[in-house]
Amino acid sequence: MRHRLIVPSAAAAALLLAVPASAADATPGAPGIGDSYYPTSGNGGYDVSHYDLRLKYQPSTDRLDGTATLTATTTQALSRFNLDFALDVSEVLVNGKPTSFAKSGDHELEITPSAPLERGRQITVVVRYSGTPSQVKINGYSAWQRTPDGAVVANEPEAAAWWFPSNDHPLDKATYDISVAVPEGLQTVSNGELKSQTTKLGWTRYNWRSTKPQASYLATLAIGKFDITTDKTASGLPVLNAYSKDLGDNYDSAKASVERSTEVIDWESKVFGPYPFNAIGGYVPNVKTGYALETQTRPYYSPSGFANGANVSLVVHELAHQWFGDSVSVKDWRHIWVNEGFATYAQWLWSEKEGEGTAQELADYIYSSIPADNDFWKVKPSDPGADNQFHNAVYNRGAIALQALRNAVGDKVFFQILQNWTKENKYGNASVQDFVAFAEKTSGKKLQKLFDRWLNTPGKPAAADAARDGIGKAASAATGKGGAHSLKAAKPVAPKSWQKIQEAQKAHQH
Repeated sequence: MRHRLIVPSAAAAALLLAVPASAADATPGAPGIGDSYYPTSGNGGYDVSHYDLRLKYQPSTDRLDGTATLTATTTQALSRFNLDFALDVSEVLVNGKPTSFAKSGDHELEITPSAPLERGRQITVVVRYSGTPSQVKINGYSAWQRTPDGAVVANEPEAAAWWFPSNDHPLDKATYDISVAVPEGLQTVSNGELKSQTTKLGWTRYNWRSTKPQASYLATLAIGKFDITTDKTASGLPVLNAYSKDLGDNYDSAKASVERSTEVIDWESKVFGPYPFNAIGGYVPNVKTGYALETQTRPYYSPSGFANGANVSLVVHELAHQWFGDSVSVKDWRHIWVNEGFATYAQWLWSEKEGEGTAQELADYIYSSIPADNDFWKVKPSDPGADNQFHNAVYNRGAIALQALRNAVGDKVFFQILQNWTKENKYGNASVQDFVAFAEKTSGKKLQKLFDRWLNTPGKPAAADAARDGIGKAASAATGKGGAHSLKAAKPVAPKSWQKIQEAQKAHQH
């Protein structure tokens, strides 16, 4: 049989070349990254490597104007993709070409490129936008707070959508350049290093840079009038702390706490391994909210966290998060223990160092003083549920699990586990089970039952099981490990550090 040879025209041939085979299979990226607690957080189909934000903010009207440039790589052939964003968008470009877009729900920006994007392609997305962030609500609240002289944005698990478009989940980390123009006389505080500032025509522009991978919720911005101090750590890292000038009676106690950040970081670097970022510090704006947050390189502290005097334990907690939560981040928000259990245990180690109660004494006190019918024991730190993500059990029962691990493997192996964990998972993401497996591999011991007791099983572990793990009054008497109590003690006695640790945890819980 003879076959007719068909030669395509030049135009048809060009069309075939213009549409790669993978683009022909293009589908929309998912509107969520797959988180079990927050299914609409993040997006599918691409991975962001860098955010460049050029902003202008007028505090008198709460008007924010911005241009965000995202560099990313597609992870599938895309016909459309989403960004998490809530302000008004005027223009979107993909690879320099104007692109159609639409808002969906309260924080989804749907972008449809003029032509499908093949998998593995590097793309540049430009979004021009404006709005009044404090008036925008997502799930009934705004993460953008107005202050007497400016504004602050810092929240968990979501904060970015009020001021820049992003792939808003810890699974997609990126580096940041944040450039902000504010009326002359005001200052800005953000992540990383302040690279430059210039004043022109009544406006001052501040340029901040973060050069290490950072989750979007950890990006922060504060605008106002601040007293700023600078320092360097023992390893030479720049330290910048900022305090609103109108903190009132909380000013001195806040400064007495946050100014010890250099000391705390130098100590934590010995315990957890080298500090993973390019700068450090903290800031205390004049806000009414009562929480603190581990915003990367520059934790945010509410002034109420220092209402009862200085609280270095709070600073220890937020700075420990730079390793546990910021560098090693959750794979899914149900794994919040890999953030909070470790930051809480850092407070216990600081208490031990300061001679105000050992980690063993703190674990014994919590186990012995909280009755079995208390809701504290009903929450599983390994999967507490979205409503209990910041429950005391995640912090304190979660820290008991680490003390039980320390008792099981000994100090040398325990601190080896902590340092190698932060080293091997640096800038990555991890789950509770990842840590369990890592601890078993490092120690050569089977530890699943221990973690099941303290992290995975509702209910207070039985006294005999707790004693086996070296926890509680019975454990103190039976093992002679120097716990806080004996079997004859009528009432558990709190270690000296307990009140400040509790204050710090309340400040961190949202």
